[in-house]
Amino acid sequence: MAIVELKDVSRVYRNGEHEQRALDHVDLSLEEGKFIVVLGQSGAGKSTLLNLLGGLDSPTEGTILVGGRDISTLSANELADYRADAVGFVFQSYNLIPTLTVIENVALVKEIAKNPLSSHDMLNAVGLSDHIHNFPSELSGGEQQRVSIARALAKNPKILLCDEPTGALDSETGVMVLKLLLSMAREMGKTIIIVTHNQNIAKMADTIVRVKNGKIISCENQEHPLSVSEVDW
Repeated sequence: MAIVELKDVSRVYRNGEHEQRALDHVDLSLEEGKFIVVLGQSGAGKSTLLNLLGGLDSPTEGTILVGGRDISTLSANELADYRADAVGFVFQSYNLIPTLTVIENVALVKEIAKNPLSSHDMLNAVGLSDHIHNFPSELSGGEQQRVSIARALAKNPKILLCDEPTGALDSETGVMVLKLLLSMAREMGKTIIIVTHNQNIAKMADTIVRVKNGKIISCENQEHPLSVSEVDW
């Protein structure tokens, strides 16, 4: 079942007479509960695609359906509700509040999500149950990224959107984070969408979407995706 459908979607940015077509008449359908990797070079349009799916931006034209709901016509308030309920975000920068402890950072989602999961359970799921009273500055980069993943999961979203989630991490820590994200799709049934330029991450994907010059040049399902341990990092 498709959880995401883009129909003839374009996103055009204008600055005076200059026009930049970040996405150009894109059609795309993505299945629920899959580990999906969006590949492309810088400026290809992959982050724009992620921002549109996350309700952080709106298309210039076209229709975006998420879970059967047309989010391309939502008002600013409706988009805020959509972001609170339907999607979780994991970015390369961890966006943790430095003056709050780990548990407090994760528990923040209770103020916006309608059906949040236990903060303690999510921190346990990412292997940080012993660090709940630490502050972000007391954690390694990988640990901070896992806190951001726990926070995103605690919202209980349908879709987890990840923009270069391992880009700022060393190889060993990046592998640990990828194992966690992959398990969310395989064991928790979450739809994980990762934007990256890393070809190795694509080897683990159920679906690989390739973006170039604002266009989807291919969308392929892999019959036998690799596990994290099978990839030569």
